[in-house]
Amino acid sequence: MFKLYILIPSLTLLISIPIIFFLAPSILPQRQITISIPDELDDLSLFHKAITADSTFLKKPSHKYPSNKFRLGSTTIHRPKIAFLFLTNSDLHFQSLWNKFFNLSDPHLYNIYIHADPTVKITPPVGVFSNRFIHSKRTQRSSPTLISATRRLLAHAVLDDPDNVYFALISQHCIPLHSFNYFYSFLLDTQKLSNKMEFPSYIEILNESPSLLDRYNARGENVMEPEVGFDKFRVGSQFFVITRKHSLMVIKDSKLWRKFKKPCVKIESCYPEEHYFPTLLSMEDPNGCKGYTLTRVNWTDSVDGHPRTYHPFEVSSELIYKLRESNSTYSFMFARKFSPDCLKPLMEMADSVIFKD
Repeated sequence: MFKLYILIPSLTLLISIPIIFFLAPSILPQRQITISIPDELDDLSLFHKAITADSTFLKKPSHKYPSNKFRLGSTTIHRPKIAFLFLTNSDLHFQSLWNKFFNLSDPHLYNIYIHADPTVKITPPVGVFSNRFIHSKRTQRSSPTLISATRRLLAHAVLDDPDNVYFALISQHCIPLHSFNYFYSFLLDTQKLSNKMEFPSYIEILNESPSLLDRYNARGENVMEPEVGFDKFRVGSQFFVITRKHSLMVIKDSKLWRKFKKPCVKIESCYPEEHYFPTLLSMEDPNGCKGYTLTRVNWTDSVDGHPRTYHPFEVSSELIYKLRESNSTYSFMFARKFSPDCLKPLMEMADSVIFKD
């Protein structure tokens, strides 16, 4: 009997250890990734190269238009391009749909860059996505690593091609709602502009939210002062379409980055990637931003900070038409979030609905 008393607790402990190990990630708060000094210096070197290259590009006679303008009637043979920046920590589930999106357009009007978390096994992409990976680093939700990854994408795109004038940040769960030609015309229809008018950025910038104060104090009370007072703090969508001028503002910034790279003490209120970009551009050039995003997201049925996810049984032409609608004269160009198994029904309606503008 004595041996049994000893054996039962021992067996219980032995069984409990693997159970605790298995359940720990869902019970314990996730430890935030910190950005190491070598990684920070590596990024700063990349940013410096991009900024220097942009200055060099503008001195070349072949590039007649400034970084955020396209001169009407210019004799330059260069046409402005859109840089698509895919930020992912999983397979590009909808690459077949995006391949069709790009294949229906002029290949000289866009570039593609992919930042994929190197700690996650990702199937090598095909088609126009092949060999489009940039040097990437680990990312984690509720940490400044998502800001770093986006800045890295912007810097690579600025450095790679001086004709990249717009930069569209895309999620692996995003789908296009229009053809590339429709999107390109919307962004770069020179008939809409005068010689002195600059192209705007499309980034959501909100100064009101029930959780705004909690988000502001996510790193600790008043930690953001004095660089970012609460009256300057903004929230917005993680995904945006911004100009080269604003991309350079982002990669040149060090003042706000010093605050936003600090680790959060309140993880449930920490969404740095939704705060940094709208706050920075609102402070630097509010009149150059439209204040709204071109990516449609449904937050009515959000779960754990994630937006509503659409599933195959919901995919229809009516859904696409509905997702395009906005409260203004513009149309949404992209939508998220779709489950990977939506690919088949989306491909079936690609030509007849999605890319038929």
